[in-house]
Amino acid sequence: MRFKKFLQTVPMKLWIILIVVVLFSFFSNDFGLVDIQKTAIILAAGIDKTENGFSLTAQIAVPKGSDRTTGGTSSVEIGAEGETVSDCVSLIFSETGWVPKLVFCDLIVLGEDAAREVDVISHLNYFLRNDYMPDSCLLAVCEGKAEELISSTSAIDDASSLAIEKLFSEAAVKSGKVLTNTLKDFAIDYYGVSKCSFLPYVRMKEQEGGQNDSQTAAGGGGGTSSGGGEEKQQIYIAEETALFREGKMVGLLPREQTLALSLLEGNVFTGTFNTEGDGSPVTLTVMKNEGGISLDSAHAPKAELSLSVTVRLCCRGVTAPVEDIASDSVSEDILQSAKATLTEYVQKLWDLCKESKCDVFQLKRMLYRSSLKKYAEWKDVLLEAVTPVIHTQVISMK
Repeated sequence: MRFKKFLQTVPMKLWIILIVVVLFSFFSNDFGLVDIQKTAIILAAGIDKTENGFSLTAQIAVPKGSDRTTGGTSSVEIGAEGETVSDCVSLIFSETGWVPKLVFCDLIVLGEDAAREVDVISHLNYFLRNDYMPDSCLLAVCEGKAEELISSTSAIDDASSLAIEKLFSEAAVKSGKVLTNTLKDFAIDYYGVSKCSFLPYVRMKEQEGGQNDSQTAAGGGGGTSSGGGEEKQQIYIAEETALFREGKMVGLLPREQTLALSLLEGNVFTGTFNTEGDGSPVTLTVMKNEGGISLDSAHAPKAELSLSVTVRLCCRGVTAPVEDIASDSVSEDILQSAKATLTEYVQKLWDLCKESKCDVFQLKRMLYRSSLKKYAEWKDVLLEAVTPVIHTQVISMK
């Protein structure tokens, strides 16, 4: 009773002060668990295969400053080689004294040689087992070595990983120009019955003629010129998609087939594609997209690939009269041409997947869930035996 009376007599202001002190104490220190000066916050990791194991290139965040003119995120790249990825991480710790932290790692890049020659789950095993690794971490394959990509100088951002992650934004995915995948989803596909998946394929392209201009616009910071032996600035492209079967890269989808797979999944909004109409090239904008992939196993397996798009006229490749520019409607001639174009994209997508024996459509999973008997009968020859039926619908917005 006395204690309750004491609590009632304590002024509300004192309670507020006590709460503020506790919260400040909680959020202003790490209770001695982590010394930020000895911590390597890994933004991205690049993995390559070596003769004796693995090569890991870690991009580590380095604060640039605290004021508006010098603030931002810079980075430094540290590499190590070992028999396993864990060995590489341990070597980074022993050689630098920085404790590697993966809680903020949002990107893992696999070198193309490593992806083609070795089951990439051996590369990702360490990250899948790490309790602090985010499941939402993005995965990608790159042309050449991952070390070169991670260590490159971006023309548009302070760190290459941050520039690459911009390619995988929600807006980019909705445009149909890129297909993204995460550590968690890739592992689910790998350990599923189809054992097939995909990853975005990243290329570097040297930025020509704009380095001095970009430096001037940024106040003279954040870039190097291509002259005098200094490192050249790069931009990154990820419109192609790498196909994986049993953990190895077995094919590459061009940008048109990347768009086709995005449309089949019903992900595209405000994305564009080119076709022809009235004897000239035109670009259409997708305003609505519905897609679906199904498997009919009643008799011989039959796959149905369906997509429906509502489009508006974005632009023409030739001069048009003013009344045409003021109209968004799409003529029947263009609609038929667009239907033929998208059908061709989907057919080519099917052919590439069949050629590489990559069940990116997850047809085996569908068959496994619908009939174990049929699955046992068709699982080894499903892609070769199945008949694809493509349904394409293109509708004008007005």
